[in-house]
Amino acid sequence: MFSSMWKGKGISFYLAVCLLLALVVGCSSNPVTEKKPNEAGQKESDLVPKKGGTVTIGVAAEPDTLDVHRTSMAATSTISSYLGAGLLSFDPKTLEVKPNIAESYKASEDGRTLTFKIRSGVTFHDGTPLTAKSYKETYERALSPETASPGTGVILGAIKTISAPDDTTLILELKEPNPSILPMLADGSYLQPLSMEAIKKYGNEYGRHPVGIGPWKFESWKTGVSITLVRNEAYQWGAPYGENQGPPRPDMIVFKIIKDPQIMVAALESGSIDAASLPAKDVKKYRNNDKFVLLEAMAQGISSIDTNTTNEILKDVNVRKALNMAVNKEALLQTMLQGEGEIAYGPLPPTIFGYDPAVEQYGYKYNREDAKKLLVASGWKETADGIREKDGKKLSLEMLITETSPGVQLIQSMFKDIGVQLEMKQLEVATFMQMQADGKYDLALGGYSYNDPDVLYLLLHSSQINGLNASKVTNKQLDTLLEKGRSAMDRGERKKIYSEIQKLVVEQAYGIPLSTSKDFYLVNKRIQGVKLYSGLGIIDQDMWVNQ
Repeated sequence: MFSSMWKGKGISFYLAVCLLLALVVGCSSNPVTEKKPNEAGQKESDLVPKKGGTVTIGVAAEPDTLDVHRTSMAATSTISSYLGAGLLSFDPKTLEVKPNIAESYKASEDGRTLTFKIRSGVTFHDGTPLTAKSYKETYERALSPETASPGTGVILGAIKTISAPDDTTLILELKEPNPSILPMLADGSYLQPLSMEAIKKYGNEYGRHPVGIGPWKFESWKTGVSITLVRNEAYQWGAPYGENQGPPRPDMIVFKIIKDPQIMVAALESGSIDAASLPAKDVKKYRNNDKFVLLEAMAQGISSIDTNTTNEILKDVNVRKALNMAVNKEALLQTMLQGEGEIAYGPLPPTIFGYDPAVEQYGYKYNREDAKKLLVASGWKETADGIREKDGKKLSLEMLITETSPGVQLIQSMFKDIGVQLEMKQLEVATFMQMQADGKYDLALGGYSYNDPDVLYLLLHSSQINGLNASKVTNKQLDTLLEKGRSAMDRGERKKIYSEIQKLVVEQAYGIPLSTSKDFYLVNKRIQGVKLYSGLGIIDQDMWVNQ
């Protein structure tokens, strides 16, 4: 399975850059470069995969629920990806969309109708059969106003109608052509089919009793401690890219919740967990290590500081521009990531389709003096204590964070250098996300992981203000461009639209892009067959325990 395993925050739908264009209008696409994975495990030819054993994985955040329709937490996606499977899948070497639970699919000539042939013999963990109707009911639940799904419902918003004329035929009629819908349907977490029987049985408690079709079954949840999954013995529909098409080889996976990064590293060292993401500052120690394999790949997203554009101070574009110019991104990259990444100048990372290299020229550069001039132009005057004032009010802002770090302190110092007082408010991830969604914040240190530029529609379109548009951006010109970007079928036209979008977003300073990091995962060498692909995350369908 593809998993957003061990991710701590952000939007965790790993969507490839394969476009519907190639399927609908038959145009040739650019040659695809084969992706090479990092892989955990020894290379000795005498090692034969075995069944049995427990894999313990450290995760930095606890899900608020395992009902994927009622959350947008990455922590939920991490666990739920093991419980489900995608309608489609990605070829990890080429990022092409391939059949999976849908054994075949086709698109109409106008790109508005998608028809899927659902494979027979697939069952939910509770024994009920999977049919096209299962998908219809699942997607309709996610789209229902009563569910008010903040993640799945938003992604499926491109769908106009859903029909299942028989058990094996699923038809999705789109509101308009959408080049990113097929990659979305390869997501095995938020877009997985759910057991309606289990939802009826457990009601509001379904999030504590999830039932999917994936290789792992939910076993137990000890709040604040761990979530345990067990092997689905009935599983015989593994994704086509894996060697193991049947039940997983380990008996059990335990996700141990460890919120402190240093305690996480200590748990790896002691052997109480087998695998976890690794902070960049600890990477050097584990390269060429006898006990562990370090997997690494460039991330498919950016870290940034979100700005609440409804805030009285941050309504002013000059203030937002000044904050951008106050940040020395090179210094921050070294402090936060030990240089293991790249500076971000706009809302998209260089690792996904649509990125415009020109942003590196017109994006805001570190310039304290110009930042001060912008604040003066907006009426913010210097005072004896170094914090600017306007109409008797201090230029003071609060930034939400989920953990303290030297990087956070550095940002605080950089803002003070231009006369801005910055206070920090540390929160649990779920509370952090809720305060952002409610607009009860000034600034928030966060980011996202995504594999298609349509992420900007989710984050910046005015229709998403009660969803993932936490910056509360309302801009008619931007809305129009975002709508064009998600419906354009020509690859060249789509790229041009996203170039315009990036320039507009930078001009308006909607947020402060910081960096694109590397993902680092540390795996004990007793765990074999775990692979990491840039853009897809961890693939562990062939994982086994060498015990």
